[in-house]
Amino acid sequence: MSRTGTATGGALTDVRLDDAPDLPAERDAVVGSAGRKNRRQRGERLMVPKADFRSYYGLPVLNQPTWEAPDIGGYLFLGGLAGASSTLAAAAEFTGRPKLARALKAGAATAITGSLYNLVHDLGRPERFINMLRVVKVTSPMSIGSWLLAGYAPMAIVAAGTEVTGRFTMVGRLATVGAALLGPGIASYTAALISNTAVPAWHEGHREMPLLFVGSAAASAGGLGLLVTPCAEAGPARRAALLGAVTELAMTRRLEQRLGPLAEPMQQDTGGALIRAGKAFTATAVLTLALAGRNRKATVLAGAALLAGSLCTRLGIFHAGLASAKDPKYTVGPQRERLDARGTRAVVPT
Repeated sequence: MSRTGTATGGALTDVRLDDAPDLPAERDAVVGSAGRKNRRQRGERLMVPKADFRSYYGLPVLNQPTWEAPDIGGYLFLGGLAGASSTLAAAAEFTGRPKLARALKAGAATAITGSLYNLVHDLGRPERFINMLRVVKVTSPMSIGSWLLAGYAPMAIVAAGTEVTGRFTMVGRLATVGAALLGPGIASYTAALISNTAVPAWHEGHREMPLLFVGSAAASAGGLGLLVTPCAEAGPARRAALLGAVTELAMTRRLEQRLGPLAEPMQQDTGGALIRAGKAFTATAVLTLALAGRNRKATVLAGAALLAGSLCTRLGIFHAGLASAKDPKYTVGPQRERLDARGTRAVVPT
């Protein structure tokens, strides 16, 4: 083929391109601004290989959380147990089940005291918790959670104290109602708290975490009620335990399925072992309650299994989050998938 052009002196010359190599098809010119846009997208995708990310000098992408399992893991479990116990205690009191109500109020007060101890121990000094109450930020799970704790803990302790002493019954009843109203928030805000971090396994699980934590809290509170209350009064505890256990198992399974490769820390090492143990305890408790009826020994075993299952699940999620923060692939993988999805949408013709 030949192309005619103008030489320096004004005479026409033939520029022969017969021997020029063929250009690749993907580099053909496309006319117009849309063509330029598509060419840029197509060239980038075809010419640039995907990087195999190894991290920078072997260091993690994220700074590792400084939280320790005994403190924050216990804080997650005990807070959920306390909040759900207060709500269940109010239901027991207003349906004429005094033994169940008393046991759950005492359990809620004990659990929230332990949860606050773990939190303050992690913070290092008590005044650091007080400092978190200086402002209210509705977009911050930590700020809202601090205020929930500050309002809930005194009411839970007063409700238990008046129940045990038998004095100031009207104050105790008001405290019982207040603690019951704040109980669901106490049981669930920690899910928003950890999902609001950059830790991959926690952040990407933000859809399932709230229901998982609420289910786990209900299962543990129901288990506590079954453990310390005669079968004649344990009806609400049994129903809460079954509903919470089924919710916990279903949300754990859905979380692992949706996260795909990011669920590996929930299936391996310490986190995986704890989550598997939690599933086993919880499933065993459900089967026991379904088959044993009102057998007291079986009910006690089921209650203990529910508490153990909830504790293992919370600790497993905690350890899985720490493991996902250590490996760069769990940070880069979801980011790359989002970028790929965005790029695919950009080149799809409309």
